[in-house]
Amino acid sequence: MLYAQPMPSSLYAPTRYARAGMVSTIDATATAAGVDLLRRGGSAVDAAIGANAALAVIAPYMCGMGGDLWALVHDGTGAPHTLNAAGFAGSGADAARVRAEEHDYIPLKGHISSVTVPGAVDGWLALHERFGRLPLADVLAEAIRLADDGFAASPGLAASAHLVAEVPDNTDIPGGLSSGQVVRRPGSARALRAIIDQGRAGFYGGEFGEGLLTLGDRLTGEAPAEFTTDDLDQPIAHWVDPVRAEAFGHVLWTAPPSSQGYLTLSGAWIAEGLPLPEEANGHWAHLLVEAASQAGHDRMRVLHDAADGQALVDPVLLAPRRAAIDLERAGNVAPPAALGDTTYLCTVDGDGMGVSLINSNASGFGAHLVAGSSGIFVHDRGIGFSLIPGHPAEYAPGRRPPHTLAPALVTKPNGDLHQVVGTMGGDAQPQILLQLIARSLGLGQSPGATISAPRWTLGPDDHEAGFETWRPGLGRRVIVEDPSTGWHDALAARGHATTVVDDNPGTFGHAHMIEVTEHGTLAGAADPRALVSAAFGI
Repeated sequence: MLYAQPMPSSLYAPTRYARAGMVSTIDATATAAGVDLLRRGGSAVDAAIGANAALAVIAPYMCGMGGDLWALVHDGTGAPHTLNAAGFAGSGADAARVRAEEHDYIPLKGHISSVTVPGAVDGWLALHERFGRLPLADVLAEAIRLADDGFAASPGLAASAHLVAEVPDNTDIPGGLSSGQVVRRPGSARALRAIIDQGRAGFYGGEFGEGLLTLGDRLTGEAPAEFTTDDLDQPIAHWVDPVRAEAFGHVLWTAPPSSQGYLTLSGAWIAEGLPLPEEANGHWAHLLVEAASQAGHDRMRVLHDAADGQALVDPVLLAPRRAAIDLERAGNVAPPAALGDTTYLCTVDGDGMGVSLINSNASGFGAHLVAGSSGIFVHDRGIGFSLIPGHPAEYAPGRRPPHTLAPALVTKPNGDLHQVVGTMGGDAQPQILLQLIARSLGLGQSPGATISAPRWTLGPDDHEAGFETWRPGLGRRVIVEDPSTGWHDALAARGHATTVVDDNPGTFGHAHMIEVTEHGTLAGAADPRALVSAAFGI
C-alpha cells in the first residue's frame, strides 16, 4: 500500500516498522516491557498485560489496577475475542441515598458512589489464562521491578501529582513531584506479587480488597456498606460478542455495551456514505462532525449494560441519521463531549495475534480515593450512572455504568487482521477514532501521518469540561486543535460554534495504531501528544 503524504502538523509521530511483533503505548518504558516479552516468545496478550501492568505502576494518573479494562483479541481470522472487564456497583449502591444528598449526578471525586468494583486485574487473569504463553510471573516481572526499585517520573505524572498530594492514604505520589524524580510504589509491588501467588484472591481478597472494603465503610458512615466480600469474590471479566459494522472497505469491530464503542462504528458507517473530500479540509471536518453528532445524539437514552450493541449500529437505524445531515450547514442534534484519563495500548505478535486493550481510572487518579495501605487509587467509573429514577442505567447494585472506553479493531473483508487502534479521551474517544479511521482507511494515510494529524473534538458550550457528553441542556462547540488547518473558519462559516485549543495536546487524546502491511510486516505509531510515547517492535 502506498501511503498518502502526512498533513502539516506541529506534532510528529514516525511510522515504525517491524517484522515479528510490535507494541505501542503512551510511555516508552511500558512499550519496552511489552517488546521484551515478545522477544522472549510471549504472545501479543502477554505483551499487552506486561505493558499495561507497567503503566499501572508508572502512570497512575491515567490507569491502574483500581480501574476497568476492555480488550479485543484477534487470533487467526474473523471476529475478535472480546473481553469485558468492567466492574459493577457494590451491594450497597443506592441512588435514592445519593439523590437525598442533593446530587443530580454521581459526584466526580471523593464519593463512594463513583467507585465500582475494579475489573482490570480480573481482566489480566482472564486474558492470560486464554492466550498467555509465558508464566504470569514473567509477564508481571518488569512492573514489579519498577514498583520496587523505582522509576523516573514522567512529565505527565509530575504535572498531575499535586492533584492528589493531600488524599488520605496516598503514600506513593508526593506533591511537588518533578520530572525525572524517582518514585517507588511498594504497595503495587505487593499487589502484583499477590496476584502471581494467589490469583484474583490475592488482589480482591488481599490488601487491596481489604482497603476497598474499609474505604466503603468509612465513606458510607451509617448507611449500608458499599461493598461486601461477596461483591469482591464475584468474577468480573467475561467474554462477550463484539459489535461489527462495515465501512471504508473493511470490517470494524468494537466492544459491546456498556462500552460506547458502537458510536465509533455508527459514525464510520454514516461518514462513509457522505461525499467526503479526498483531503482533510474544512468540508471533510464538517461532515465528520455531523456524522459523530448524529451517531451519538441519543447516547444518554440508549447506552446501558443491557443494551443490544449490534442493534445500535443497524443500517436501518443509521440511514435516517445519515440522510438528516446537511452537507453544508451544522445540525443541532448533539450536546458536548469531554476528556477523561485513560490509557490505550496495542500489540501484535509474530503469529499475527493482535490486541486492542484499554485500561482506565475514568478521570485523573480516579475518584481521588486510595484502597488502604495498597497505595492504589480507585477509579470513578460510576460517574457514568444515571440518578434518574427508572433509567436503565440508574445507579444500582450489580449494574455496570455506561462506559467511555471504546477499543477498536479492523479486519479485511476476508477476516484477516488489518489494524488495532484506539485512544484515550473520555467521551471523545469515538470522535477521535472516527477521524483516525477516516484518515487511515479513507484517505490512505500511514499510521504516523494518521496519529500526528490535527484533530477536533466536541466540547461543552460555556460549561466546565467533564464527563458530560450528551447531557441534556448543554450546547455544542467544536474544539479545534490546530488553527493552521483552516477548520476553525470553515466550520464557523457552516454554523458551528468553534474554539481553538492549541496549547494542550492531551485534550485530543493519546491514540496508538498498529497496521499489518501488504508485505505481512507491521507499521505502527504512538501519539506524540503523550510526550513520552513509543511504538517499536522486533
